[in-house]
Amino acid sequence: MTTNEVIEVNNSCPAEALLKMLSGKWKPQIFLRSQQGPMRFSELLRDLKGSNKQSVSVALRELEESGLLSKATITQKPLHIEYSLTEKGKAMIPIFHTLELLTD
Repeated sequence: MTTNEVIEVNNSCPAEALLKMLSGKWKPQIFLRSQQGPMRFSELLRDLKGSNKQSVSVALRELEESGLLSKATITQKPLHIEYSLTEKGKAMIPIFHTLELLTD
């Protein structure tokens, strides 16, 4: 292969799609935390030691865009937002746990 050749990425590869959805700062930790049930933004910031509002916000938005998390506004007093796994996210739990086992 010469230096001018471009390697084409196989966009239909499920493993590549999974890695893209969960790669990035804080995404794996947020995904793991979301398996415990709905979570508030402030809970995430407290749980993710060393994180900041901006990086957690970006990770949450990207997980929403990939369809793994949903965002709900809870109108109880005080008004708050909760994030939880979607059906697509729940379907990925066994895959994520398999990846964890491979790294042990």
